[in-house]
Amino acid sequence: MTSATPLSQQPGTDLAGSGSDDVLRDVEQRVLWLSSAIVHHANRVRPNPSGLKVGGHQASSASMVSIMSTLWFRHLRAEDRVSVKPHASPVLHAVNYLLGELDESYLTTLRAFGGLQSYPSRSKDPDPVDYSTGSVGIGATATIWGALARRYVENTTGRGGRGRQYALVGDAELDEGAVWEAVLDPAVAELGELVWVVDLNRQSLDRVVPVLAADRLQGMFAAAGWQVLNVKYGRLLEELFGRPGGAELRRRIDAMPNAEFQRLLRCAAGELRRRLPGDGPGAGAIAGLLAELDDATLVRALRNLGGHDLAALDAAFAAIDDDRPTVIFAYTVKGHGLPTEGHPQNHSSLLTTEQMTELAARVGADPDRPWARFPAGSAAAELCARTAARLSRRQPAAAPVPELPVDLGRTPSGVATTQAALGRALLDLTRQAPEAARRVVTVSPDVSSSTNLGGWVNKVGVWSSTERVDWFADDAETILHWREKPTGQHIELGIAETNLVGLLGELGATWSRWGKPLLPIGVMYDPFVTRALEPWSFGIYAGGQSILVGTPSGVTLAPEGGAHQSITTPSIGIEQPGCVTYEPAFAVDAEWTLLASLARLGRPDGCSAYLRLSTRPVDQTLAAVPADPAARERRRRQVVAGGYALRRRADATVTIAAMGAMMTEALAAADRLEQAGTVADVVCVTSPGLLHQALQARHGQGAGDTWILDQLFPAARPTPLVTVVDGHPHTLAFLATVRQVPHRALGVTRFGQSGSLEEVYRYHGIDADSIVRAALDLTE
Repeated sequence: MTSATPLSQQPGTDLAGSGSDDVLRDVEQRVLWLSSAIVHHANRVRPNPSGLKVGGHQASSASMVSIMSTLWFRHLRAEDRVSVKPHASPVLHAVNYLLGELDESYLTTLRAFGGLQSYPSRSKDPDPVDYSTGSVGIGATATIWGALARRYVENTTGRGGRGRQYALVGDAELDEGAVWEAVLDPAVAELGELVWVVDLNRQSLDRVVPVLAADRLQGMFAAAGWQVLNVKYGRLLEELFGRPGGAELRRRIDAMPNAEFQRLLRCAAGELRRRLPGDGPGAGAIAGLLAELDDATLVRALRNLGGHDLAALDAAFAAIDDDRPTVIFAYTVKGHGLPTEGHPQNHSSLLTTEQMTELAARVGADPDRPWARFPAGSAAAELCARTAARLSRRQPAAAPVPELPVDLGRTPSGVATTQAALGRALLDLTRQAPEAARRVVTVSPDVSSSTNLGGWVNKVGVWSSTERVDWFADDAETILHWREKPTGQHIELGIAETNLVGLLGELGATWSRWGKPLLPIGVMYDPFVTRALEPWSFGIYAGGQSILVGTPSGVTLAPEGGAHQSITTPSIGIEQPGCVTYEPAFAVDAEWTLLASLARLGRPDGCSAYLRLSTRPVDQTLAAVPADPAARERRRRQVVAGGYALRRRADATVTIAAMGAMMTEALAAADRLEQAGTVADVVCVTSPGLLHQALQARHGQGAGDTWILDQLFPAARPTPLVTVVDGHPHTLAFLATVRQVPHRALGVTRFGQSGSLEEVYRYHGIDADSIVRAALDLTE
């Protein structure tokens, strides 16, 4: 699918009009100065009373200056999006400043409170940022999921926009396994709008990378269906390679280890003449070639890599094939153009004031007026103005999400699971609120049927950029119908949880990118939620609003032993910013919390949600859902706010607060206690995170609905408290501080064991016997 036309191939476009090499070189040098000065001011000019290191990455920025200058000032279009490697954020701010997208006052605020962020941030930086980056690898893969999200919006709601998704990637980012999980997903090979540019500077934070293995990396991309472009040498070196001795020089440079090449970058001309020829059979020919060059040309030639050559970069961008993803390997020098270029420890090094003065003289800047723009009427100023006009982007007005019901009206009876309630609620939504249901998109890593999404998938179909034949459509024994079409609402990825949450983040950001809000729901096994939590958290930080469903969960998965039984996930809602967590006990609670979570998505003040569901069949009559409409609505509001009193006794001497699958044991324990003469209240907690927020708000720390605390733990009933959760006990332990009462916290603190439900609960001390003992310990 062709989704972007190179600027050089668009009608009426003249690359010369985008600035001659000399004019673009002036802009490039000013970007180098500004990016270096932004870091310099933060560390050596701005007052720093604490004395703590401020930081910044002048060398990592310098290696990207030519690439970003060429891309922005010659090839980028308004509809394109760019993810910039984390340590090149000063370059992005410098470019935005020259384009009039950043006020000068911010140039002195890098890493200051309320100022320019350490790494590009969509939500916190004052200038345009397309993708938040910072966690290595996530910014690169975000462009993949951004491309998929754009196509999904275009197919299902219209007006998804066009344009390429560029990722400017540090070569060390390719060490991240999550990068390859994303690259290898079969859907990625169809994304012709995807372009990655790898800043191949051959250095990591601490050292020169000993073995580059660029050929291997290029082969891996090619095997995944990508177009691979190599921008290794610039015009000067290519011209030298054509001279007598040039072939030998090329072979010598190609064959030398990274560390040797980097060492040569630190050599003066005389030492280069001695070291560069080497001692191989071509040494004499190389020495003869070098003898023809003056010292300045020799030093410049060694640094003439393709990632710093404007013509080579132009050719690469113009050669992009829009029918498949493209990766451009741009060879660069870390710290290019700075005194620290090529130094193995230059990653976080800072130029001295004297070095900054020398740099200013070389690039035509004024250290006394570091933020001066190009003179009005100059060719460079006109290039900046033309580029700014070309890249001007209208911010889309966010459309509201169609109205969602708060209650689907079901009162489940019999035995059911909260996991099954998810699929049932989605199907009900298609009937009761079809417009809102059209905004729902589900994502799973090959677990659709085992997480009860089969009915939903049969109803809405599977999303694909093109319609595919369902070869099992006439098979009467096939229950799950896999109908792939551009209007489908379920996206199935491979078994890679980081891919799933990466896509969730971008599907959840369509409201701000294109004004088209979606309601994305990702489903995975709860034990693997922690694997996916870091990229999901980063997606939330970047403005992506989604629902992550972890199911099945806990040691309630009795036959599944070891780490397949999740322990730490129940407290995610307390600890994760921008997220509300629910762990419903009953099917109706699952429905209500799902609808409330959907209602928080796709809006400027929205947030994400995590639902922890269970496969344990539970008697739904235990929920005692009120029949009176007003009482039912009161219960619903309590469920959504964090919990409700499931059993209240006038003469209670102890309270049992439980969550999720443990409600059956809590109620059974309360019955046994009452038979023995100890009366217990039973509280069903649905969201520890919301209750914690309420408690903090009561203390004047943050916002929250404090009324729910009085509903669950009335001031007139400060009874001792037993909390029980199928997860770590600290999740609910804070509830004892609501009324400052004696407390016993029951939960799971050890790796799981296989066995029956009764055996496993007994092993972890969360069975009815353990609850009874804890209550008696507090009351006798």
